[in-house]
Amino acid sequence: MSPKLLVVGGGRMGSALVGGLLHMGWATPDELAVCEPDARARSRLSERHPGLTVTSQPTMAESAVLAVKPDVAEAALRAAASVGIHRVLSIVAGMSTARLEAAMAPGDVVIRAMPNSPAVIGAGMAAMSGGSTATAADLDWAEGVLSAVGTVVRLPERHLDAVTGLSGSGPAYVYLVAEALVDAGIAAGLSHDVSRQLVVGTLLGSSRMLAETGAEPAELRAEVTSPGGTTSAGLRSLEFKAVRSAFIEAVAAATERSRQLGR
Repeated sequence: MSPKLLVVGGGRMGSALVGGLLHMGWATPDELAVCEPDARARSRLSERHPGLTVTSQPTMAESAVLAVKPDVAEAALRAAASVGIHRVLSIVAGMSTARLEAAMAPGDVVIRAMPNSPAVIGAGMAAMSGGSTATAADLDWAEGVLSAVGTVVRLPERHLDAVTGLSGSGPAYVYLVAEALVDAGIAAGLSHDVSRQLVVGTLLGSSRMLAETGAEPAELRAEVTSPGGTTSAGLRSLEFKAVRSAFIEAVAAATERSRQLGR
């Protein structure tokens, strides 16, 4: 009996999906297979998930997840199609469904998605859209796969490059902010450990406030900013340095790079 799902690519995101699907009970190890060319990565997956089929070449399955780099995506997709796989969820950055469909047989199904790295702890954020032949049932299936490692939204495909620039690359922006704040705490006289603890706690608490109150970021910022106070002084410095514009430009640059990868 064929596995329910073949994951093509056992890197960070592919491994996260496998772990999430097993943890959520979406599948048992014998219902999943992973195709990964790197022997060390195959060994790690086999040790972590006993009973999981891990191979260097694609094997037949009901459906597949394509979790590889853009430069090898089309070859990997053709290899998967050659063993009879006709439905693919692609998490390859920048690759349009039209380009992916061109590497498959007519009528085969492609769903494109962009998750992000917190998926490795089950806290990912993903957006997805279906190709020209994807049905509502296909989209439900893809959402079920992605939901194993986080939250999923459905969007028209024209928005997925922007999603890549915002939430796909977003964790790196947040880590840069955290890194800068830790450095700032150290410069102000705190130890590294104390500064890091304060920064992580602040980011976690602030994120929970956004999630649980439903308030707009500007509202919450205003609530903690007293006229002439310390927070006002800090924010004035950030605005003087055009930090807001820098984030907008960063998302725009990453969005454009996603478009370039898909050409």
